[in-house]
Amino acid sequence: MDGSLQPEDVLELEEKPPQDLRSVLVTSVLNLEPLDKDLYRGSHHWVPSTQRLFGGQIVGQALVAAASSVSEQEHVHSLHCYFVRAGDPKVPVLYQVERTRDGRSFSVRSVKAVQHGVPILTCQASFHCSQESPLQHQFTMPTVPPPEELLTREELIYKYLKDPSLVEKHRLGLNKILAQDVPIEIKPINPPDMFHRLPQEPRQMFWVRAKGLLGNGSPGDMRLHCCVAAYISDYSFLGTALLPHLQLRMKFMASLDHSMWFHAPFRADEWMLYECESHWAGNSRGLVHGRLWRRDGVLAVTCAQEGVFRVKQDPPNSKL
Repeated sequence: MDGSLQPEDVLELEEKPPQDLRSVLVTSVLNLEPLDKDLYRGSHHWVPSTQRLFGGQIVGQALVAAASSVSEQEHVHSLHCYFVRAGDPKVPVLYQVERTRDGRSFSVRSVKAVQHGVPILTCQASFHCSQESPLQHQFTMPTVPPPEELLTREELIYKYLKDPSLVEKHRLGLNKILAQDVPIEIKPINPPDMFHRLPQEPRQMFWVRAKGLLGNGSPGDMRLHCCVAAYISDYSFLGTALLPHLQLRMKFMASLDHSMWFHAPFRADEWMLYECESHWAGNSRGLVHGRLWRRDGVLAVTCAQEGVFRVKQDPPNSKL
């Protein structure tokens, strides 16, 4: 489409500063290579300990591809994704964009992420030209300590590692977490006690932001921040449903779908409060809802995700 932004336009700064402070999310993680009209390839993958592709990255890249086919005046207001297969971190992902509809106020794009000739994710994204309206309301942001008063996840882990009574299996697990080069910063509020495995309320809150700088005030900035928010929103989200069940041992867990609604402009490289809660779990599935709040109390994004949980069963005691 004439006048539309391509991924390299969305994810590239006009001037590189003397010291490259750009987020790795800009330079590689969400960077796509255009192959043809509405066809892109993603090659850089952040691989978590599960050795499967991180769902948030696939959602973020799918949104990059979709946003590249609409005008600068249109911004994503919602997306709905299904994870249909586990991603292979050893091969690139192809993103095929279908221009489902172009209307006067709304445009819809369908994106298929493909590996080995089959889809691993399907995504529907809707874009909207901003329209003022007197019909407005929102919930009130929770009252929490500011991020300046809290420790990052890494600082908390270093604090735990200094405890001489920490058992070896927990020490190994914490060091594995530190070894993951996660491109986002997290500051938990009332971090859960993961060592004593005591059941807790299915609710958690943490401040979150991208590491490094995103954008430079260009027209494509807002869509870039939305793509980064899609990446951020999947991190530690599904685990909220496990908090009442920490005494159980998980054999397998994975995201089934992911939905987002974008309400107000925001910067993903500034601290936002991520409020996560799980209202229901059962039948080997769990549902989580999340809200991303700006520091000034504006609700920026709402998220929802369902996942599958399979619990390790203890072998039955022999009666012989």
